[in-house]
Parts: sequence; structure tokens; C-alpha cells
Amino acid sequence: MDPIWLKSYPSNIPNTINYKGETLQDLFFSSCEKFATHPAYTFLYRTLNYAEFKTYAEHFASFCQHELKLAKGERLAVMLPNMLHYPITIFGALLAGLVVVNLNPLDKAPALKHELADSGATVLVVLENFIHELIPILAETHVKHIIVASSGDLQPWPKNLFINIYLRYIKHAVRTFHLPQHIRFLETLKKGSNYPFKATNISAQDLAFLQYTGGTTGSPKGTMLSHQNLMSNLLQCYLWVREDLIEGSEIIITALPLYHIFSLMVNVLVFFKLGGLSVLIADARDLPELIKTLKTIKFTCINGVNTLFNGLLHQPEFQKLDFSSLKMTMGGGMAIQQKIADDWQNLTHCVITQGYGLTEASPVVCINPVKAKKFIGSIGLPVPSTEIAIRDHEDQDLPIGEIGELCISGPQVMQGYWHNEAETQHVLSATGWLKTGDAAYIDKQGFVYLVDRIKDMIIVSGFKVFPNEIENLLKTLPGVNEVAVIGVPDEQHGEIVKALIVKEVQSELDAQAVIKFCRERLIAYKVPHQVEFVASLPKSAVGKILKKDLRPLRTNSTIKQNLSQTDTKP
Repeated sequence: MDPIWLKSYPSNIPNTINYKGETLQDLFFSSCEKFATHPAYTFLYRTLNYAEFKTYAEHFASFCQHELKLAKGERLAVMLPNMLHYPITIFGALLAGLVVVNLNPLDKAPALKHELADSGATVLVVLENFIHELIPILAETHVKHIIVASSGDLQPWPKNLFINIYLRYIKHAVRTFHLPQHIRFLETLKKGSNYPFKATNISAQDLAFLQYTGGTTGSPKGTMLSHQNLMSNLLQCYLWVREDLIEGSEIIITALPLYHIFSLMVNVLVFFKLGGLSVLIADARDLPELIKTLKTIKFTCINGVNTLFNGLLHQPEFQKLDFSSLKMTMGGGMAIQQKIADDWQNLTHCVITQGYGLTEASPVVCINPVKAKKFIGSIGLPVPSTEIAIRDHEDQDLPIGEIGELCISGPQVMQGYWHNEAETQHVLSATGWLKTGDAAYIDKQGFVYLVDRIKDMIIVSGFKVFPNEIENLLKTLPGVNEVAVIGVPDEQHGEIVKALIVKEVQSELDAQAVIKFCRERLIAYKVPHQVEFVASLPKSAVGKILKKDLRPLRTNSTIKQNLSQTDTKP
């Protein structure tokens, strides 16, 4: 596709990045030297500046090198929420030449067993709260060394003691466990300090992360992201925001889990290059506690997903906050609904800058201009050094304005799926083009609009229905708090539309009112035939609504055929 988006670039953003082979190690040393006295991370009662953080990360690296005698390229799994241990562990592992495997601390034993066994991780760093899920499956993995963290670690005395007592004996968040081979996190730092530090030599092509994802198809697969992939994407993002943010001065609220690729790139890597302070929030689901933190900090940036923004907007205490210092709100992970974006801007006077990405692209592909005056629903413009194409089911390019599968090419695209050549070939061409599995179109100005996941598309009597369109509409109906739209089988139409709605407190909304509202605003085949009111919707740890847990199972052939149907115009 002709790069028509370049004409819409802000004047300060170049068309390409100037990547010179830097690694994440280079990023670490550069920022720690440049911003040595600036605060880097804060969690509970402790703030680490860049110099202190550098010391801890180097101690952890030395422990891995000398005590565990780990070889370059071995995998180290991390099962931690947002706390000081997380950035120390991942940067320490990268300094030691290891490959980081991020695990979701809320995952259950079967998923953890698959990811640990598949990755071949020999070391696991885990918060003690989650060990009970691991004990039954550890023997079926390659894990030899277990490093156990406690929430009170790295906190000042006596608060560290109070934190651990509260979690263990009052809240009962930590179960008694017996793991003879484990070592405590603080002990790794102490032992690592006994050795002179020297970073393991690595290259740009070496793996940095194995990031597990469901991908565009099927069960979790290890996405292979090299130092080059991540550093390229970091530079693409940095060039986009550098004129709007001041190095060494920004404060970002890190509420999304750092093991998620969106938060990993923005909150860890980009803000590390900017010399910013990241305020770590261990559990963003606890909105009252999150808001208490927000009251105490003049934060300048926050990123989140639609459900987080929606949840905050419904909290009366959040509406009372001072947003005068807020410069940037970044949205990703799932589509931001127009009403949520409008309500956010009206309250905070800050436009949500929506972007788009996926794990296989490190993750950022598109971003909207930061200085936009309003939210337009687009996922933005392709970032520098990125090509995109909109293609049909036969891999033929479609013209401007037509809906097809979004395909991308650029230095941020993964090396492939770990030990899974068949799935790699399914989504990644020999020339490096990645099929995203997302339906999208591009307008004449080069702005990309995401329509929906192809696998979420509903086919009603041969006509395409995109759930996002109906969800955005229903979110404007008074009484609707959250909504998910899915397709369910129907003998006459093949599929029909079903809406699952979480109502506002005290709302008297009923199914007839929902259907009437839609009939007045939608063509007939898009109107929900079924409306179900539910207490909650299933969500991932990052807050994305899990439609796979709501809809009937679809076959791969059904998903593949969706783009071959009629009705391709947006």
C-alpha cells in the first residue's frame, strides 16, 4: 500500500527510525547514567532512583551468573504483579543474557504448566501469594530454581514487617508452603552483591522475551521478541511522544500489569528511556485504593484499557481529583468506546490517545497524534518504519475505505512462535508480513480504523456484523455500564446477535427497551435478537472482556470464511 499516512504525520515525527543495533542492556546503562538521581520506580512506601535501581538489577544479574550459573539464552520465568521486584528481575535477567518469560500471576495451574514446560524455563521468580498454584505442576516443568518474593521486600522498616504480617495472618493472602529448593528474593540480592558485575555479551538478534499469547489463532504460543524488535518499537514510540513529554520529569501511573506487552513497552521501556517515574499499582481492580494513590501524586501520564477508564469514571472520588498536571492518556489493549473517551475528556480535559498493537509486533503498530483535539475512534497512523496493508481472504490488497484483514511489516514484528513453525507460517509470510487477525480499513488521510477481531465477526444471513459497532451504540444507552456483543447459532440466519449487558446500579432497563433503542438506530440484521443482563463480564488480567468465554465455540473454517462474505464497506 502507498504510505499515504505519512502526509498526516505531525511535523516533528520522522518517517523512519534510526536504529543502530542497540540492545535493552544499552538502554539500561544509558538511562541509569543519565538519570542517576531521578526517581525511577515507586511502590507502597519505597521509591528507587535510577542509581539504586541499577545496583539492585546488577546484583540480581550477578546472582544468576555466579550462584545459579545460568548460561546465556536460558529462560527465566517471572510471575509477579506490579511491584519493585518486577523491573529489577527483568532488567537483571537481561543483563545476565537471559530470556524473560512473563507469566500471569492470576493464571491457574494448567496454563502455567503449559507455558513453563513449553518455554523450558529453568528459573522462576514468583510472589509467595501465588505459589499454591505452582506446587502441583512444578515436577512436570524444567524449573530447577525458585526465587520467592514477599510484598514487604525492599520496603522500609518496620513497614515491611507490618505488610507481611497483614497479608499472611490477617488477610490470609499467603498460604503455607513447603519448597525446600526455593530462595528468598532479598537473599539473591545479598549473594549477588558479593561478585563483581559484568554484563553478559549479547547481540541485537538475541531473544529478550518469550511473551505468551493466544495470538491470532488457538492456544497460547511463545512470541519470540528479540532485543532488536523491542528496541525498534521503543524508538518508534519514543519518536512519537518525545516532543510532548519532558525527560526526567514525567510521572506515569502503572495500573496495567507489567507482564502485559502494552504496559511492558510503554511503562517499562519507553518511560525508562525518558527517565520517568513509574508509580506501580499492584492491583488496579481495587479502584478505591488506586484512587487513594492518585490523590497523593501529581501524575502526568496514565495508560489503560476501556474497562479501566470506564470503572474510574464511575467512581465519585475519581471525579473529584485534580487533573491539572495530566498531559497524556494512552488507550490500548482493546477498543476505546466513544462515550468513554468523551466522558474522560470532559472530566480530565485530556484526550485519550488511542493506539493499536499486538504481542507479535512488540506491540505497537499505530498511534494517534498526541496533540489531537478530540477522540475520533481511529487507532491512528502507522508508526515510523512500519508498513501496513488491508487484504482480503485471498491476500489481495484492498482499496482505501474497504474492510479487510490488517497486515503489517516492520522491524518490530516478531521472529516467530517458539518451537511452533506451523503457527508461525500461518501468520508470518516469508517476506516478514504479519497477519493480525483484525478487520480494519484505512481512510484517505491514512488513519486506520479497527472494525473488530475477524473471529468475533458475526455473519447474519451472509451479512457482516461487527460487535464493536453495536457495543459503542449500546454504551450510549442510559443504564448500560458494560456490554459485550456476540453471535449465537440460529437455524434460519446462521447466526444472530446477542447482547450481554451489565446494568448501572438501580437501573430499570429491560430487554425490550434495549431492542427498541437499537431498532431505531441500526439496520435490521444488526439489531440484537437476544438480550441478557449479567452481574459481570469475564475479563483478562489487563481488563479486556473475554468474548471467547461468552460465545459458542467456532470452528477455524468458520473464522477463515468470514472475510470472504459480502458487505465489505464500513
